[in-house]
Amino acid sequence: MPLIHFRRKMMAYRVIGTVIELNCSKYGSGYKESLQHTRLMTTSKRVQDRSTKKRVHDLEIVTEKLKIVSKVLFLMEVLKKEAEQIITVRSLDQYRRQINLPKPHKISDFIRKSPKLFELYKDQKGVLWCGMTKEAEDLVAEEERLLEEHADKAAEHVTRFLMMSIDKRLPLDKIAHFRRDFGLPYDFRTSWVRKYPQHFRVVKSEDEIEYLELVSWNPALAVTELEKKANGANGDILPTPGLLSLPFPLKFPPNYKKVYRYGGKIDHFQKRSYLSPYADARGMQAGSKEFDKRAVAIMHELLSFTIEKRLVTDHLTHFRWELVMPQKLMRLLLKHFGIFYVSERGKRFSVFLTEAYEGSELIDKCPLVLWKEKVQNLIGYRGRKRRIETFDELTDMEDTSLFEMDSENENFDAELEQGETIDGLGNGLLADDVEMEIGEICNAYKDNEPS
Repeated sequence: MPLIHFRRKMMAYRVIGTVIELNCSKYGSGYKESLQHTRLMTTSKRVQDRSTKKRVHDLEIVTEKLKIVSKVLFLMEVLKKEAEQIITVRSLDQYRRQINLPKPHKISDFIRKSPKLFELYKDQKGVLWCGMTKEAEDLVAEEERLLEEHADKAAEHVTRFLMMSIDKRLPLDKIAHFRRDFGLPYDFRTSWVRKYPQHFRVVKSEDEIEYLELVSWNPALAVTELEKKANGANGDILPTPGLLSLPFPLKFPPNYKKVYRYGGKIDHFQKRSYLSPYADARGMQAGSKEFDKRAVAIMHELLSFTIEKRLVTDHLTHFRWELVMPQKLMRLLLKHFGIFYVSERGKRFSVFLTEAYEGSELIDKCPLVLWKEKVQNLIGYRGRKRRIETFDELTDMEDTSLFEMDSENENFDAELEQGETIDGLGNGLLADDVEMEIGEICNAYKDNEPS
């Protein structure tokens, strides 16, 4: 079998070589030179090609829910920035890419899906406007209070993030990608970063790039989350971080049987010592086993900082150089399947810390996560479209939401559609261009229950 495989590869190389020579004679020597600068396709496995037995459907539910709620939260942020917290629907057209709503889908239809959060009305000229309901405005005020309460914890996480970097500073633009994941406030870049001068400061490089720089090293913060769990609050604090030998918590899907086949390799990996994420990693050999395990420790620590123990993989790859991590970070995440789980839902992949979830529920929920769940519960509407009121008709409606009228109040809760199966979902039911209600998502992943 190996000989047959070798012959096939040799035949493929000969065909490719023949094509290159023909094109060189046709287009000149510049064609061959351009190939040298072209990134060739790798034969490594993609996340989409992995076994279905490695797919954790509970975490796919979480991803799909977050994909929907993130669009709504973005729209709430846009409205919050407006002077009167209202905006014309035509002006929202510029945000189609952010909410992933390609044409010909109407933005007004997207807004109508959440009447408990948004309301539409026309002015005297017939221009369509969008605003938040009283319930949504109360949620925005509640979030501001929760972000203020979470500020000190977020400052600690940002400080530890800087302590893990090789130069003890990170570009402010890159940290901004983690704003909502770390529970940072909206004014993170303008004023919040200057509220903690004892931890960090903003500096500018020669090319005018803003960096957040660590002010002073704090040994009490250079303790990983794994160390805290293993040693408790009374653990020893070392002046200089060094080698660790703590195993990573593992969690596999119940139907994944290959864990027994790879049990020896997993056990060997868990027993191997590794350098602390807070230790100086200069001089480490890229590609070595110690290098890769330290990268796993860094990703574990970063995910532990997030409020939902989840990050977009694109955001992680931005810090490969600053955190001394391998180029093929996705391959490492997929390899350590029991520690991390990568979901391919949406245009960008998400990585979860598997130990932090029990089924589709986050085990330890901070107030900001509970707040997001409140928003989630208000998304969704099924029923006939309501008539959009004009400004004149709204003048007499004081302290009354546009959609809170008469006997149809109870119909705002989303009607859950039964009958979808896990197999149907795996075949593209939740494609990125398909919008679903929160209730549909949960039911789509459940087997049909006998009546």
